[in-house]
Order: sequence, then structure tokens, then C-alpha cells
Amino acid sequence: MVSRSWRIIFNIFKNERGMTGLETAIILIAFVTVAAVFGYAILSAGLFSAERGKETVYAGLNEAKSNFELSGSVTAVCDNNTTYVKKAFFNLKNAIAGNPIDMTPCNGTSSAQNKCVISLATKNDYFSNIKWTGTMMGANDGNNLLETGEQIEIGIDLDDLGTGNTLSSQLATNDTFSLQVKPAIGSTVTIQRTLPAALDTAMDLH
Repeated sequence: MVSRSWRIIFNIFKNERGMTGLETAIILIAFVTVAAVFGYAILSAGLFSAERGKETVYAGLNEAKSNFELSGSVTAVCDNNTTYVKKAFFNLKNAIAGNPIDMTPCNGTSSAQNKCVISLATKNDYFSNIKWTGTMMGANDGNNLLETGEQIEIGIDLDDLGTGNTLSSQLATNDTFSLQVKPAIGSTVTIQRTLPAALDTAMDLH
């Protein structure tokens, strides 16, 4: 009876083979290879993310170094009868010693070459790209780039805002208007002023 039992057990396990050292080594090598490939993929993704992060930081610095700063106040000049504002002037400078900003003026036509866009908003109208002039003030190198240490005076003729841009009503007493100066690179400068209850020939709008 005992011998029969041993024969049954022997028949069950007689075809089972153990794992050799070579097979074990092959399996280990396969695991190491897969792990190496996976690790390389993770490392590459990390390096790519770091590079993209660096580019984002540099882009942010470039934006910050191309900002306008209002220099002084806004001057409004009225018509001869001091019934409405005819022109507005203000000065800009390049903030925090930033990159040069292209200040080619806008001639108010569809073929204008300006990269800096100025928009005007009143209680009745909004114009996204109005005509404006730029005059470098003080020391400058004679080009249209606003560079470190330079200032430019922006002039806007409210009677001539460019082709297709005409105010439905002139700016008069107690009216509020907004100007947005938008460089090609950098943040926008918003200038909002309210006219006094009585107009003078020339007014300093603080």
C-alpha cells in the first residue's frame, strides 16, 4: 500500500523540472533592461519639463523687461472756445531698464506700420487702434526704439483718430476717458482720466 502511494507521488512530479541558473539570469537581465528603459523615459520627461519651465521663466522675464511706465501726468488741450478737449499728451518711459520697445507711430490708415497699439474708450465710443504721434524727449539716439533712459511724448488728436474713427460726441466737462497703450511685448498701460467741471485751454490731468 505504501509503495503504491510512493509510485503515485513519483508519477505526479517526475516531469517537473527545476529552474537553472541560466534561466534565472536571463529573467533578471530582462527585468533590469525594462527598468533601465523605464528609468530613461522618466528622466527624459523630467529634463523636458525642466527645459520648458526654464523657457517659461525666461519668457516671463522678457515680458517684465518690456514694460511701459507713465512719466508725469496727462495734458489735455482744448479748442479755442474751451468747449471740448481737442488733444491729449502724455510721456512714457521704459521701466526697470528693460528691452527696447518699438514706438513707430500709427498714421491711422490700414497700411500703418506701428507695433505699439493705442486704444481709446469713452462713454459712447471705443476705438482699438487710433492714430497717434510720438516725439522723443531729451537725450535719445534718433530711432523709434524706446530704450533705457529715453522718454517719448505720445500725442493724440481727438479730431483725427484715423480712418473710420470719429467720436460720436466730443470730450467735454466731467467726461471720463481711458487710453490703453499696448506694446508688442510686455504689459498694457491703462490711463484713465476724468475732465473737470470747467475746461481751460490747457489742463494737467493728474
